[in-house]
Formats: sequence, C-alpha cells, structure tokens
Amino acid sequence: MDKKLATTIGAAARSARMRLELTQADVAERIDVATEVYGRLERGGMLPSVQTLLKLCHELNVSSDELLGLAQHGPPARSTAAEPPSVPAERPEIRRLLRSLRQLESAHIKLLGLVAKALLRR
Repeated sequence: MDKKLATTIGAAARSARMRLELTQADVAERIDVATEVYGRLERGGMLPSVQTLLKLCHELNVSSDELLGLAQHGPPARSTAAEPPSVPAERPEIRRLLRSLRQLESAHIKLLGLVAKALLRR
C-alpha cells in the first residue's frame, strides 16, 4: 500500500466530509461500507477500491483529482450533463435517527410512527 497516497485520500475525504457537515457514519452508509472501514480510510490506513473512490467522489461532491491530491480543494466543476436535483441537507440528528430506524422491524417502525403522530398532536 502506498501510505502517502492513502494519507492524501483520507485527508481530502475528511475535509470534504466536514465541509458537507456529514458524519463518518453518514458517508459510510452512502458508499456502502462499514463505518469502521470508512474511518480507517480517513486515517490513511487503507486505499479505497476504484468503485469506492468513485462513490466517494459522488457522495462528497469532489473530483477524483482532489481526492488523489492532484487538484485544488473545492467542489468539482459541474458538467453540462443533466444531474439529479440535489437533496437538501438534513440535520445530523435526523440522519442518525434514520440510520437507527432502518435497522428496526416493520412492526416497531409502525409503532414509532404512531408515537410520532401523537407527539405532533400535542
């Protein structure tokens, strides 16, 4: 493993993640890796696969050149191709709650829905 490259990618990913106000768990979920694996990547302890690097670029809104240390930091230039509309940023506590909800059984999700409705009526 090229330690210098791994450190460069990790630092750039961390910088981009923090700029977007995401947690490591948020990014890990979006790129389909374990939170621990993403943390290791940010610390320069591993190199991502090409597929993971591509997902990182997309989710962190950075160019591959930026992650590889070949370009200045900042969002990549937008292409003229049609892009899906960006999703408004959610608060970190909402993202954490959604991550937890995805792990529940459907009966528990229905129960939480009832609790939420009751809270809204107050």
